[in-house]
Amino acid sequence: MSLVPGLPPTGRAAVRAGIVGNYVDQINIFLPVVALAPALATLAGPHAGVTAGAVVTVATLLGRPIGAMLFGRIADRVGRTRTTQLAIGGTAACSLAIAAVPTHESIGVAAITAVVVLRFVGGAFLAGEYTSAIPLAMEWSVPRRRGLVSGLIMSMAPWAQSTIAFVTAGLLAVLGPVDYAAWGWRVSFVCGGLASLALLAYYSARVADAPQVVRQREQADEGRAPAAVGLRAVLGGAHAGAFWQMFGLMSGLWLMTNMVVILATGRLSTDLGMGGGEVALVMGLAAVAQAFVMSLTGHWSTLVGRRRFLVGWGLAAAVVAPLLWAGTMATQVVPVVVGVALLQVVTVCGYGPVGAYLCERFPAPVRSTGYGTAYSLSIVLPALWPWWLPTLESVLGHDGAVAAVLLAGGLLVAGCGALGPRLSAADLDRDVESVAARPDAPAEPVAALTTVPTRATS
Repeated sequence: MSLVPGLPPTGRAAVRAGIVGNYVDQINIFLPVVALAPALATLAGPHAGVTAGAVVTVATLLGRPIGAMLFGRIADRVGRTRTTQLAIGGTAACSLAIAAVPTHESIGVAAITAVVVLRFVGGAFLAGEYTSAIPLAMEWSVPRRRGLVSGLIMSMAPWAQSTIAFVTAGLLAVLGPVDYAAWGWRVSFVCGGLASLALLAYYSARVADAPQVVRQREQADEGRAPAAVGLRAVLGGAHAGAFWQMFGLMSGLWLMTNMVVILATGRLSTDLGMGGGEVALVMGLAAVAQAFVMSLTGHWSTLVGRRRFLVGWGLAAAVVAPLLWAGTMATQVVPVVVGVALLQVVTVCGYGPVGAYLCERFPAPVRSTGYGTAYSLSIVLPALWPWWLPTLESVLGHDGAVAAVLLAGGLLVAGCGALGPRLSAADLDRDVESVAARPDAPAEPVAALTTVPTRATS
């Protein structure tokens, strides 16, 4: 089965670049979380604790919604390909600059300050990358393959997570903690920056915008485009219903992700007494399981319909995830490796159709703005769980609070999924513009929709 049947070379390149590009994008996202952690004392000083790492993470977090709103509007105005190139170049520059930051011993507090600033700016560029590149891949995708492509794109996150984890563990084993802290961590950032530069070269040489989006942009330049465009139209105007539905759905997914990936990593050590190597192995294997299943759920949503998939997946997660957490973390009835892998499969793998579904909910003039803002702004509150989870724990208990968050996350996915259009398999067998314009309209023959020119302009 061909992933991109009938597309011209620029279209095939856009789809492939969307998949590989998200892998590179996620590598750069996970670098400060995993690769930098064992070397924080080098940059933040000998007394650096978890606070320094948290500040770096929060800086990236705050940069992402700002970048999504900024680059989303640029992508909608000047084109996905050019915006992606700009964002990739900025991401590469920030990663390479972090690799070159002097130590705390050399410049004092300015070292960690520089990293925080670069991660904030880098977070904006990273958001700009997926805000433009993923809609570009969806706009080129053949209708009946759009869910499959979405699943493959989204599965790059756990593949990137496991890659960084295994590479960091390998460098620590080879170099030892002292040499790794002194210079070894810089190798990962250099590799991340060079990977982005290679991706930039590919986009510049091979990728172009989809023809229908080019036509709409030309109409906008001639003053014939729809008036309801820009961030205002997305947040409180004509497209606000779609935005807030997707914001709620994504918030549910992010809530579950933070519990079963980030919080679970710490709990394996603090609650179950596992060593660093054991934790890395468990989370690495869970990430691999997650990646395989997530790559299939996007296509599954095409077969059964987006709404039916999201409602069913959300309800299943709301019921099963709290039970799995209790069985794995609280009572240890379920073997840890199996329990953590299943936890991530029944929750995080709901991301599979997200790339396609977000694009189907917004027409081309606001697609990148809507996609990026809904995806990135919904991260903020769930990612601040270290500040609000203790309050829940004081009421519901150590594990009861987590179970409640997992329940809430699953119900948000199911409830917000139910608010969306039906989008059955027949409805989805149309190009993304037709679905976004009239979600529940009868499907047109696929053959009439998949014929595209052999060349496109960017």
